[in-house]
Amino acid sequence: MRPIVINVLVSMLAAPAFAQSGRPGQVPPHPPSAGAVLVRIAQNAWAGAKRNIVESADQMPEADYSYKPVDTVRTFGQILSHVADSNYFYCARSKGEAPPVPDGTLEKTATTKAAIVKALRESVAYCDTVYAALTPTSAAETVKAGDNQIPRVQPLFSNV
Repeated sequence: MRPIVINVLVSMLAAPAFAQSGRPGQVPPHPPSAGAVLVRIAQNAWAGAKRNIVESADQMPEADYSYKPVDTVRTFGQILSHVADSNYFYCARSKGEAPPVPDGTLEKTATTKAAIVKALRESVAYCDTVYAALTPTSAAETVKAGDNQIPRVQPLFSNV
């Protein structure tokens, strides 16, 4: 992510992420650093995204896992499996390691609701550790992405 994009993102999202319950116009004694804001935004975005996707997986009846609105798109179950694959891909990239499940594997192998939900929950648990370990310092560290070095936090924003 380019520095200007990060600055704009932090500026737009920092106020609601750190809203104070004090008097209007009251400035907190020690405003959070930009890095702390970035970490909080990433962690909050992950919390919302994982809640929505896991609840969707749980609530959809198994018979509807094969639903797709048109023939040219993935089924509901394939979308969830794809999300699980993506969780491993992006969170492993942020850790600077190879994904524990090769990208695309789950979409091809998890075909029942039980298998898909299990794969999704395991990928979420893997990512939970990555988001929880994120600090202002580690967010700015670089990791390899192809031939490039990128901030550790960048794949996590791509994930959510």
